[in-house]
Amino acid sequence: MKIFFAFVVKEFRHVWRDKRSLMILLGLPIIMMLIFGFAISSEVKDSKILVIDHAKDNQSRMLIDRFNQSEYFTVFAISTDEKIIPDYFEKGSVRLALIIPSGFRTDMEKEGSQLRLIADATDPNSANIATSYASAVIRDFQIQFFENAAAFMNINIETRMLYNPQLKSSFNFVPGVMTLIMMLLGTMMTAVAIVKEKEMGTIEILLVSPMKPILVIISKAVPYLVICFVDVLLILFMAYMVLDMPMRGSLPLLLLESLLFIITTLSFGLLISTLVSSQQMAMFISLVGFLMPALVFSGFMFPIENMPLPLQVISNVVPTKWYFLILKTIMVKGLGFEYIIKPTIILAVMTIIFILLTLRNFKVRLM
Repeated sequence: MKIFFAFVVKEFRHVWRDKRSLMILLGLPIIMMLIFGFAISSEVKDSKILVIDHAKDNQSRMLIDRFNQSEYFTVFAISTDEKIIPDYFEKGSVRLALIIPSGFRTDMEKEGSQLRLIADATDPNSANIATSYASAVIRDFQIQFFENAAAFMNINIETRMLYNPQLKSSFNFVPGVMTLIMMLLGTMMTAVAIVKEKEMGTIEILLVSPMKPILVIISKAVPYLVICFVDVLLILFMAYMVLDMPMRGSLPLLLLESLLFIITTLSFGLLISTLVSSQQMAMFISLVGFLMPALVFSGFMFPIENMPLPLQVISNVVPTKWYFLILKTIMVKGLGFEYIIKPTIILAVMTIIFILLTLRNFKVRLM
């Protein structure tokens, strides 16, 4: 038994000396609990709403106040011009638009008033939940306004789902899965490729060759860039032929943006490869350490606006958030480059930073 305990003590010392693994073993549960506890929620809170108030009377103002007082909505803007509605939805500024007709109070007291709700249905689940919450707010207002239940049906709600009237899940599923596949393949494959060279002892030969480090990096990344781009074409083909996913925007623009995102993931994978020394660690960081943040902070499964402010800030440095936004803007909304300039610039800057850090680490190893 003494020998057994001696081996146990030895293994504890090995784990204690490996600070990187120890940090992952103790830090990963804490990080995952924080993410699951605060970031993941099926509720849709703080939805921005545009109000078109044609009535401009006390009752319409009372209804608007009810939306402002709700924890699920924030009145983003109030106007009387319905022509501004498409612009707000195209920019992604609001999730809902509420149209209050003129003569709101008079109609309620007579034949009934017709309120209209327009929702951004690029994410059908969130659109359904948000419209349900909005309907509940209107019903609460109606109960408060009328003293008797006989007048309960004096407010009718007409709902319209913008961009996805049939509420097909593929409109959200295809861009989300496409984002995760590209992130996972691009990051993991390039990270493992360089680390494999290090484990085999051939990386030093490559780095002391006449080729510059940047050319070495490009030569390792090009095959995976081509494969990932072929995957993009396969996904788009299957989405159109099998899942009946339309391509409302420019296909060449989508392919160019996809190429940029692939380069971003490849550069991040190369950066990981310069920071670790084993294939197992490279795969662990790619799969466990980055897949969960990429999934949670992309906005694919859980609305980012539901998260606490610190997590919303963190989501801005996750590439999947911006590529997912680009895909929905082009594929579902059918908009052009002027609506995706910001995410495109952010992805380009991230790519440049990853490449510069990768080159720096390569040069350090040559010293």
